Amino acid sequence: MDPWNFFYTCLTSLWLHRLYIYSSVALGISIWICIQFFTSKTRKKDEKFSGNPASAEVAEDKLVNGYATMKAKEVYVAGVKIFYGSQTGTAKRFARGLAEVVTSLNLSAEVINMGDYDPDDSLTEETTSRNICVFLVATYTDGQPTENAAWFCKWLEETANDFRFGKMYLKGLRYAVFGLGNSVYVDHYNTVGRNIDRWLWMLSASRIMTRAEGDCNVAQSKHGSIEADFEAWKTKFLGRLQALCKGEKKPCSGKCKKGKCKSQGKQSKESSDHEHGASEYENAEAEEFFETTSEEESNAEEAGDTNSVIDVEDLGKIMSHMKKAKKERELEEGGGRTSLSQESAGRKEEGERREMITAALREALTKQGYKLIGSHSGVKLCRWTKSMLRGRGGCYKHTFYGIESHRCMEATPSLACANKCVFCWRHHTNPVGTEWRWKMDQPEMILQEAIENHQNMIKQFKGVSGVKADRFEEAMTAKHCALSLVGEPIMYPEINRFLKLLHQHNISSFLVTNAQFPEEIRNLEPVTQLYVSVDASTKDSLKKIDRPLFKDFWQRFLDSLKALSEKQQRTVYRLTLVKAWNVDELKAYAELVSLGKPDFIEVKGVTYCGESSASNLTMANIPWHEEVVHFVQELADLIPDYEIACEHEHSNCLLIAHKKFKINGEWCTWINYDLFQELVRDYERSRGSKTFTAADYMAKTPHWALFGSRERGFDPLDIRYQRKNKTKDISGC
Repeated sequence: MDPWNFFYTCLTSLWLHRLYIYSSVALGISIWICIQFFTSKTRKKDEKFSGNPASAEVAEDKLVNGYATMKAKEVYVAGVKIFYGSQTGTAKRFARGLAEVVTSLNLSAEVINMGDYDPDDSLTEETTSRNICVFLVATYTDGQPTENAAWFCKWLEETANDFRFGKMYLKGLRYAVFGLGNSVYVDHYNTVGRNIDRWLWMLSASRIMTRAEGDCNVAQSKHGSIEADFEAWKTKFLGRLQALCKGEKKPCSGKCKKGKCKSQGKQSKESSDHEHGASEYENAEAEEFFETTSEEESNAEEAGDTNSVIDVEDLGKIMSHMKKAKKERELEEGGGRTSLSQESAGRKEEGERREMITAALREALTKQGYKLIGSHSGVKLCRWTKSMLRGRGGCYKHTFYGIESHRCMEATPSLACANKCVFCWRHHTNPVGTEWRWKMDQPEMILQEAIENHQNMIKQFKGVSGVKADRFEEAMTAKHCALSLVGEPIMYPEINRFLKLLHQHNISSFLVTNAQFPEEIRNLEPVTQLYVSVDASTKDSLKKIDRPLFKDFWQRFLDSLKALSEKQQRTVYRLTLVKAWNVDELKAYAELVSLGKPDFIEVKGVTYCGESSASNLTMANIPWHEEVVHFVQELADLIPDYEIACEHEHSNCLLIAHKKFKINGEWCTWINYDLFQELVRDYERSRGSKTFTAADYMAKTPHWALFGSRERGFDPLDIRYQRKNKTKDISGC
């Protein structure tokens, strides 16, 4: 045989043999896959939800490397947390009874006394816990919450009305509310339950069912007694709970074929976790149970529903459509105006002037937690006051200057301002103006009511979990006043009298001004520490960031810094860094330092206060702490008479101090407050002839407060608390 033919024959045979083998293997694999497929389908048909509504552990087959594995389905409900606020024990009894039934469904249930629960630390954790939160809350005869629920309600109200937390702060939290009340008290019937429901909704929490109310008044009770009212609600709640455990978003309405609603499974535009539905505020008698978002209720606000809650961001838009506001603007333009120095003329026209705070503004600021005083002042509890009461650390003023944060009162004698800064906490809902043209309250009344309101807010912390008893007692006597709450305090015509009254009450003064009133700065009486906000170092950037009302704002700004250099007591530049806006102006900042010659320079990264139509500031403009440190180091290199002294990492803030406060190699940035009070009393008794300087009342700075220390500005006497689900920093003052 020819060798080539023999080779060709062998090669052909080998190829046919391999083809046969491959075909056999492929056929075998195909048959095996078909068997697995039909077996899987048969198994899935036989798998039913067996009795346990919470069982999300139902398995499905999945091929991995040729083997069938089990994949757990999503757990839709992890458990139920039952919060109660009770005075006589009824709500507590209901909570325990509900927990027993929930446990019988193989779900975990936890009963929580609202008085022992810290919502500031823990409530945001429920946005991702997959728990259902149930609130069983009673209402006092006067419409107030029970003693054990008072702090929870106070926190929830302030959070819901403080835009710094954001509208989506509790998005993901699912809840149901049952209120206990007595319809005999018509004006206050179940107000606590209604308020909790509304505040949770304002923070984008999702109702799983319509709020229900139990009535202690047997004659008016829907089911004959409050116990029967609760049992009826409990039955509906358990049905809704079982549906949620199965992953159902919305139960069948019964109006469609085979019990399958077309609406089932639809998702809202905002989130796949929420569904559209009519709000209970639109139909209070509705008995459907569903999860809702804020979209449908916000539509009511946009439509002009004056009974709905007005968000502070939308306040300007709402007010612009009010006829009263229009008339006020006309009066404002046509009426007589006076400068700050024309106090005597102002008193004559007092009866003709309008109040600074309108009714709508008063309502909005009150909902945000402000305690308004008279017609143009206010006081509010700083979050650092709350923090130090619990031994969780003080603000940067505690680190830099030795302020006792739990004894600091944050206030303002003027809610009005001459700037519209892009990072304003109030999103410009406060009044603006270049001169005082409103009715004026007397400083004695303002201070008295400020102290009373501050004490009342402190009293609400009595018995709150974590609050230190000794600090609570100390906090009842204010020792410091930060005049930096909102607005421009120096606009108040009687600011000097107000400062003197503070000092007479042994309260130190920390006054912040926006550097638009140079004459008022020159005429200012001694202040414990006087701040000037230096938000930019060039005319263009100042206009962009502060958006001042004065046409000659830049000259006023420079003149204010010159006036500051003439002050003998402690002075501070406050620099707020806005990334991409003012962090590249180092040389210009250095020139401004030589102009005003401040004792200290605070450099702080801007705090993001949420979205607003009044500002285009975003999270991208917030510098990291290390970026702030880098900026401060470069700035310090350009100003030879200054060095970096302190750091408060928690507030994203550093302190540059003049070298005159470094005595024998040790920094003395802290304040001897008792000595300051003695010096200012001598100054008053001598009618200003016995002066004193910043060097006369300085005190040694502790090591932990210094830049470069291991503590990075956190007082070692306190314990730093780290939130598990912290969204952003909402630092105060």
